[in-house]
Amino acid sequence: MQSLNKVREFMRRDRVFDFLVPEPLPVVDVSHDVLLYVESLSVSFDGFKALNNLNLYIGDGELRCLIGANGAGKTTLMDVITGKTRPDTGMVYLGQRHNLLDKTEAEIATLGVGRKFQKPTVFQQHTVFENLELSLRMSKAILASIFYRMNSEQYDRIAEVLKIIGLTEHSHQLAGALSHGQKQWLEIGMLLVSDPRLLLVDEPVAGMTPQETEHTAELLTSLAGERTVVVVEHDMAFVRSIAKKVTVLHQGSVLAEGSMDDIQNNPDVIDVYLGESQ
Repeated sequence: MQSLNKVREFMRRDRVFDFLVPEPLPVVDVSHDVLLYVESLSVSFDGFKALNNLNLYIGDGELRCLIGANGAGKTTLMDVITGKTRPDTGMVYLGQRHNLLDKTEAEIATLGVGRKFQKPTVFQQHTVFENLELSLRMSKAILASIFYRMNSEQYDRIAEVLKIIGLTEHSHQLAGALSHGQKQWLEIGMLLVSDPRLLLVDEPVAGMTPQETEHTAELLTSLAGERTVVVVEHDMAFVRSIAKKVTVLHQGSVLAEGSMDDIQNNPDVIDVYLGESQ
């Protein structure tokens, strides 16, 4: 009878084994109210300085926009932060303790750094719900993958994210049937279900309708505070609608920082990026 009870306990439908539970996110020290430190960062490609002694500090819970002409270093900076590119010199820290330059891309993602590229990369033949389910933060061990089943907290998390991104009514629709803007929101949602601390978003409104652009502005604005959001964008009207602080990159360095009004009235910025018409 004791053996039978053990088997019944083992087979309980509501049981979640320890090896199925993902490791908690590492603690990030933001005691100085800064989440991302980038100092003296330089990257060269065949003699071309993509980043040139760049210094950047992003506050915890901030929504920061990065702008700059093509080749200014925006993509390279994101590549370094996420571990895709190794710099020649400099340092990049998440909070006070986590040196991102000695970590792999997977380890950086585990720390809570998520990146959305310009072109949405969703699973077209899966539903919206399934895309979010596949993006949940969970143990990737073999046994965990074999015995995986969603628990109530994960269901609730997906429902919460669906509401945030405005796709609740589309949860059972194939991702491939979504509009371009909806695919962008779904990809943001795929990052959100893993509960990132830092979101890097590359040109989120490229190709969107005015209505989709407005919704995206509301979405990104709502995410700041609980998490830190860094947006790379060329649409100046969109940047103005969401950003309290803008950083302008030029030739791999920070040219200017401030409010959008400050940036648009800065003579150096006007000369190299916005143009005299601005």
